[in-house]
Amino acid sequence: MLPFLKKKEIIALDIGSNSIKLVGLRQAKKGWELSNLGIAYLPPEAIVDGSIIDSMTVTNTIAQLLKEQNIRAKDTVSALTGHSVIIKKVALPAMTEEELGESIQWEAEQYIPFPMTDVNIDFQILGEDTEGKGQMDVMLVAVKKDVINDYINVIKEAGLTPVVVDVDSFALENMMEINYALAPGENIVMVNMGASITTISIIANGVTAFARSVPMAGNLYTEEIQRNFNITFREAEEIKTGKKKGAVDASELARVINNISLSMSMEVKKAVDFFLGGNPGVVVNKIFLCGGGAKVSGLKELLQERVDMPVEEANPFNGIMVNPKSFDPAMLREVAPYFGVAVGLATRKLGDR
Repeated sequence: MLPFLKKKEIIALDIGSNSIKLVGLRQAKKGWELSNLGIAYLPPEAIVDGSIIDSMTVTNTIAQLLKEQNIRAKDTVSALTGHSVIIKKVALPAMTEEELGESIQWEAEQYIPFPMTDVNIDFQILGEDTEGKGQMDVMLVAVKKDVINDYINVIKEAGLTPVVVDVDSFALENMMEINYALAPGENIVMVNMGASITTISIIANGVTAFARSVPMAGNLYTEEIQRNFNITFREAEEIKTGKKKGAVDASELARVINNISLSMSMEVKKAVDFFLGGNPGVVVNKIFLCGGGAKVSGLKELLQERVDMPVEEANPFNGIMVNPKSFDPAMLREVAPYFGVAVGLATRKLGDR
């Protein structure tokens, strides 16, 4: 939404409700090379459903992460998610991009559930009118201005210059493009499960054609474990991630986790069915799972069974050159699910919208 400055190193920040992920990439002759990687955790309630509640804590956490990683770059690209972000594919009268840019405010009004004065709007034309129907497909993106301003302010307070504010679905599209060679006509589902929000998006013909956010994510597992076993949130989180084994009954733990994974799988199935219902003849081939929730035991298998298609854990470092002297390969494999959005953000180039 803001233009890049030429020939400057940039840092990508994925500011989530559980943690802040930092990635730096540099372009080499044969593609992208990892130059920086870091993660810092936030206390519960600092960010809730994509809205910043404790701006000072978020700012201080960013500043500390920059210090730990010895970051000198100032230009930063970040992303937004949650219910303050609306992504919708719509059919509009065929027109040029310039004409749409001039009329987008009133064209979008019927699709956006917020007052137009309260949002920033962007768009991408997905398909020109090739059948003489006078219509074209457009992806509308609307984000509440106060949410954008909150994120921009904490980034600035940490000493950085925000140059691009993206949305997580489009960042994941970029991440897939540089890491996976999808066959022509291969359409995929991206399930990005963070701490408080899961984004389900569908990439069709190389572009994001559908996106939906649901308030069911990693924290729900933790909260249910906490409630069932009457333990603290931190203890439940350690049990969920496998850091604290044998602390609770294994069969009961599996039941709790399986119930939530089943609900999550049904949300994904509903999203896929909705997309396919509006796009007759289109086939979705595979699900890629990312975010911290990708590490939940048994989720991948249950998702594969319920949605009836292959499921793979996305690796955002799959196609990136990594110097093993600078980054431990075992560590990268362990943290890979967390960095999908940040890697996609780090690929943003001059002229991107």
